[in-house]
Amino acid sequence: MSDLKVTLIQTQLHWEDIAANLRMFDEKINAIPGRTEVIVLPEMFSTGFSMQSEKLAETMDGSAVQWMKRKAAEKNVIITGSLIIRDNDRYVNRLVWMQPNGVYGTYDKRHLFGYAGEQEHYQPGDRRLIAQVKGWKINLSICYDLRFPVWARNVIVPETGAPAYDVLINVANWPERRSLAWETLLQARAIENQCYVVGLNRVGNDGNNIYHRGDSSVIDPLGEIVYRRSHDEDIFTCTLERARLQEVREKLPFLKDADKFQVF
Repeated sequence: MSDLKVTLIQTQLHWEDIAANLRMFDEKINAIPGRTEVIVLPEMFSTGFSMQSEKLAETMDGSAVQWMKRKAAEKNVIITGSLIIRDNDRYVNRLVWMQPNGVYGTYDKRHLFGYAGEQEHYQPGDRRLIAQVKGWKINLSICYDLRFPVWARNVIVPETGAPAYDVLINVANWPERRSLAWETLLQARAIENQCYVVGLNRVGNDGNNIYHRGDSSVIDPLGEIVYRRSHDEDIFTCTLERARLQEVREKLPFLKDADKFQVF
């Protein structure tokens, strides 16, 4: 497992305008300086956090997923972010992990944000997605999932003797009014799971005049802040260090002492 370069794109979003957002992200990805290996986009990056599921949903053959496929191939990079997707008769908040060869994985948001009525417009997922790149195992989650530590719990896999994952990525539309929770939970998830955490949030007002200040962050396995940016748009590339991860886990092997339980 070698070091991994991850780029966070913290940006405003064009409210419920798929074409405008795809054009914007096309330009921002083209502007990334140097080489990167994973590009992280916000929750519902093509629309903003909208409850207009029937109006805005696309299928997996729709314009946003096809754009991800083309852009990942063009830049030889993995692109991940969530979209409003219609899957047969279900509407889901679906994170797509798009690889350069066009092969992708998906994760449907498990915890729907009841305070905003998300459960009235979308159906929850029931499985985690742990992707792999360059030997790194990456657990993918969406916004409100961050509040539920059991769903993110890292465990030692008996067959390998190694933790189930090395990085937790969370893509979000997390409002400023709860920014303290966002910052605290990102660090807590890193500390308790002995992993890197990458939290990517949007900035600016959405169509409901709810302000988001970003606070996109990279947190190391001891909970130390490697990167955090508030209020402004930003494109930032961070190197996740294999040696740092291994050092923390070897010196402080806490995961082996964790409680055993199952999630149903």
